[in-house]
Amino acid sequence: MKIKNLIIGLCGLVLLSSCSEMMDYNEIVSYDKEDIFESFNRTESFVTNIYGQLDYDFGNYGNGAMLASATDESEFAWSISNIHDFYNGAWSPINSISSTWSNSYAAIRAANLFLVEAKDQTFDEFQNNKDYFEQMEKFNRYQYEVRFLRAYFYFNLVREYGNVPLVTTVLTEAEANSVSQTPAEDVISFIADECDAIINHLPVSYSSLNFAETGRITRAAVLALKARTLLYAASPLLNPSQDVAKWRNAATASKAVLDSCAEYGISLGNYSALWGTENYKASEVIFARQVGDLNSLERNNFPVGVEGGRSGNCPTQTLVDAYEMKATGLAWDEPGSGFNPSKPYEGRDPRFAMTIAKNGDTGWPNYNSRALETFTGGVNGAPIAGATPTGYYLKKYLDATVDLQPNSTNSKRHSWITFRLGEFYLNYAEAVFHTLGSADATDATFTLSAREAVNEIRQRSDVQMPDLPIGLSNEEFEARYMNERMVELAFEGHRFWDVRRWKKGELFSEVTLMKLSQNPDTEEITYTRLIRERGWNDKMYFSPIPDQEIRKNNNLVQNPGWN
Repeated sequence: MKIKNLIIGLCGLVLLSSCSEMMDYNEIVSYDKEDIFESFNRTESFVTNIYGQLDYDFGNYGNGAMLASATDESEFAWSISNIHDFYNGAWSPINSISSTWSNSYAAIRAANLFLVEAKDQTFDEFQNNKDYFEQMEKFNRYQYEVRFLRAYFYFNLVREYGNVPLVTTVLTEAEANSVSQTPAEDVISFIADECDAIINHLPVSYSSLNFAETGRITRAAVLALKARTLLYAASPLLNPSQDVAKWRNAATASKAVLDSCAEYGISLGNYSALWGTENYKASEVIFARQVGDLNSLERNNFPVGVEGGRSGNCPTQTLVDAYEMKATGLAWDEPGSGFNPSKPYEGRDPRFAMTIAKNGDTGWPNYNSRALETFTGGVNGAPIAGATPTGYYLKKYLDATVDLQPNSTNSKRHSWITFRLGEFYLNYAEAVFHTLGSADATDATFTLSAREAVNEIRQRSDVQMPDLPIGLSNEEFEARYMNERMVELAFEGHRFWDVRRWKKGELFSEVTLMKLSQNPDTEEITYTRLIRERGWNDKMYFSPIPDQEIRKNNNLVQNPGWN
């Protein structure tokens, strides 16, 4: 891609937010690089538009589908969507579903350009301005924000493709089309080293600065990126020999996140605070990607039969089964769990009701005055086009106050949480478990055991699930941990990657659905479990490099199985 075209592309992003406290992704006209980097305002817009390339998933995979519907968390209600290609055999290098390669490298090219062209700028326009020092403080910080963003995009690339070209300079088009892949381990080292190099140049918070502004990179976000990266590096996909040193590095990095969050006042709060218009202010948020005002997420997921709702990403029975019984902390099918098959949703982990809408629920969404009927023949059930194929609808990340009725339609602010504290208690638990060898083990460095870290999550004020018990075998703890991760992080974009990094792709080979039938005379509901077969091939642990990139560059080697 030519430099001029890159600038036009990055600077042509639409305005995504107009809230004064939030960062604006401004639309500006096409400038060449000299014009951009001679003006502070245009340089600032260039940086914030790199932020605008950060990923979020409010339905990015065709027709409103979320990545969750390529996992066992969800089944997409509509057959016309690229999301089905992930498991029905239609995924190929030519028909690449993911845009990670192109989007990430566009952002990386922009970051490299900024780091070269904006270096040592003084911006004469501010020399006699009373805000000169404040503006230059912001500008000097931007290089470290941009380095973080570049590292983040490289994490996305190595997570999905493994070995990828590592480029840190501005290349000509010919040079860009002749680069070779860098081993994943070296890309990971680059990300970790960048995090170490920039962390002390970024603030803990922006609230104390004259230019307070949410949505920019903080020290905690840098620690979070490093910790997440090292967890992936230690996992079986990228660490087939299970080198314990890599697990210890991951545990150390996750501990740094927990310790720093405690120091910075970032703490676990209510689970329900993780979505809604103010979710970016939740006490455990480390970094949130501001998306702006919208109602498309709700339109694509509110139940059919509710005015304005068209259905979409429907939680599976597989996910429902992951929610334990609150009184006992046991899985529904374990002896003594307290599960009542005639009332299958009573007494479950409170996160179930916050995440999933079920038959009989009232007030979902707020403007819906009828109880949900997800049974066959019901107002929200089959055979209506687009009705839930699983028996359930999605709640999590949806805003119940969004109104889709014709005379009162509104939109609400949405923010995608990129990093939050809950994830890092789980990351710490996984890494410490593999470092020390058991769920209860501690040492002088890791004084919080893996089991205790998981229990921190379970003891949220609005969750209060029984603690995992002392003395679990390694096999028992690993199963409980994976289940906890599925529940806690549902629909947050982790499951797709977790199953891959664990090399447990067989988990995606089938999902369980629920068919509900109502007796018209007694109104009694019958629950029938159904198995939906899906496809899995081990080549899917890594995505195919897009065919157009392979054709342009003979030095690129396609990932195994995709030739």
